[in-house]
Parts: sequence; structure tokens; C-alpha cells
Amino acid sequence: MQRKFQAKIFVTLRPSVLDPAGVAVQSGLKQLGYDNVEQVRIGKYIEMTLTSPDESTARQKLDRMCDQMLANPVIENYRFDVIEVESQTGVL
Repeated sequence: MQRKFQAKIFVTLRPSVLDPAGVAVQSGLKQLGYDNVEQVRIGKYIEMTLTSPDESTARQKLDRMCDQMLANPVIENYRFDVIEVESQTGVL
């Protein structure tokens, strides 16, 4: 039986990678008077729904998706949260 899962994926630049977009946002905030902002890092947030027989398999598939397409593992880190949203019968 296939179960439905919702994934929330967070992709961020590795700490050693410069973030020019983050620097630009920080500069803009400073120009608006927000002098207390010390560092800004820009990332990606992705939501998806997928089916899988179980959570472990869903997590394995998500890990491969992130590694192969959703993130660039050379310069980015990723993490994800997975929750079951409904089973095929609609009952958890």
C-alpha cells in the first residue's frame, strides 16, 4: 500500500561559500536602518508531496532527489522534514 508524505526541503549554501545575494540583502536592510543584522544567507525552500510504501523509503528517495537535482552538493547543504499526510484509504 502506498502512503502519502509531505516533504519540506531546506537548501542552503555551505558556510565556506560566499553568498553575494545575502550580502546584497544585508546591505539593503542596513540602508533601511536595520543596523542590527549581522549576516544574511539566502537559500531555497521546497515543498513536495510524494507516495512511498513507508517513511524510510520516502526519506531515501528524497535524499537522492536532493543530491541529484534539488541541491548542488558541492556548494550546498540540504535537510528535509517528512510527515505522513494520508494513506491510500485516507486513514492514518
